Amino acid sequence: MSLTAERVSYTYGRGPGAGPVPALGGVSVRVARGSLTGLLGPNGCGKTTLLKLLSGVIRPATGHVSLDGQRLERLSRRDVARRIAVVPQETHPAFDYTALEMVLMGRHPHLGTFALEGPADVAIASEALEATGTAHLAHRAYMTLSGGEKQRVVIASALAQEPDVLLLDEPTASLDLGYQLDVAALLSRLNRERGVTMVLATHDLNLAASLCDSLVLLRDGRVLADGPTQDVLTAAMVRRLYDVDADVRRHEEAGHLTVVPLGRLP
Repeated sequence: MSLTAERVSYTYGRGPGAGPVPALGGVSVRVARGSLTGLLGPNGCGKTTLLKLLSGVIRPATGHVSLDGQRLERLSRRDVARRIAVVPQETHPAFDYTALEMVLMGRHPHLGTFALEGPADVAIASEALEATGTAHLAHRAYMTLSGGEKQRVVIASALAQEPDVLLLDEPTASLDLGYQLDVAALLSRLNRERGVTMVLATHDLNLAASLCDSLVLLRDGRVLADGPTQDVLTAAMVRRLYDVDADVRRHEEAGHLTVVPLGRLP
């Protein structure tokens, strides 16, 4: 399995009287099977737009996105949803669903028209809750859960889709340090044990350093660099990406690179 974007561009319209806003220009990315790829870059660089293009939610103005050589625009939404799952920054359900009901929504791409979830679907959803350490929350109202619990339930819903690829947009945003570590450990385990291919957009350089085997650095809607984490995440590249001086070095006890910001460039 490979997910690729070939020279994709995208522009957002601003409505009557306002000009278009370029978001991405000629971006190419290749996500290999079983990899855990991080998207890094400052606000407005195009990370979320690239995730939307990779998921087929929006179509590029130029270029194309392919899954195993098949262009996404030639696949049905149901077929894409069976293979690519998305974990958004925030999830606000319209009704007061339980955690189990939230996870069962991940089964919808596998159901026929007007079909209801059966015992097999409930079993898959329950297993996804178990895998994310949230089985004890199955009958709790989703909106009563903590931020970290909600995030793990949403990841469980994505797992219930049984996707080949999991796309995550800021998966640890607004979580305290303990929940950040929990979610990071969960993603690492799912990638390692289940072989789920993942792409995550994040502002957390240390999260990316600890989790990702490869990185794509975006600035001003273009790829600044991409490649193995240990090659791409350098002090010089952090300076080019964020206009920030940083100390980047391998932490022997943590076993991965760490990034300490030192200050803005003058």
